[in-house]
Amino acid sequence: MTRTSSKATPAKRPAHALEKANALWRAFLTSHGLNDSKTREDVVAVFLGTTAHVDLQSLHALVKKRHPGTGFATVYRTMKLLEDAGLAHARRFGDARETLYEVAVGRSHHDHLICEHCGKIVEFVSPEVERLQDQIAAKHGFVLGRHRHELYGTCSECRTSP
Repeated sequence: MTRTSSKATPAKRPAHALEKANALWRAFLTSHGLNDSKTREDVVAVFLGTTAHVDLQSLHALVKKRHPGTGFATVYRTMKLLEDAGLAHARRFGDARETLYEVAVGRSHHDHLICEHCGKIVEFVSPEVERLQDQIAAKHGFVLGRHRHELYGTCSECRTSP
């Protein structure tokens, strides 16, 4: 089962977010002495255009529409580079075997609701939850540097389905 928050189709990101991501990508390639290729650029462009959590198979299918000769290994290696560059977050929700990727640049911090039946993922932002986390951490002598908040349950569609 492919777990995505919506169909893994390209969507529009604000132009300034794409420009920032592309600048970071080019700087990463240069600083690591890596060459660019049309195929790799297609993977990057398609990925940065997604708004869903996307698995490698779905991303590969999207890239092949743009560049039919693209191999799965190229998509895999490019996603690893995007992770290293800080442009992609790899996520494994629950006991999922597959890794899902989401764009890391140009987005604010968010948490996730995950349906344990269909795999639907809903992103949410809650200042109240963030404040509570900070208060709990402080109570125990911690200063939070990062966190991952995932809530698992059953979505409304699965609750109403027979």
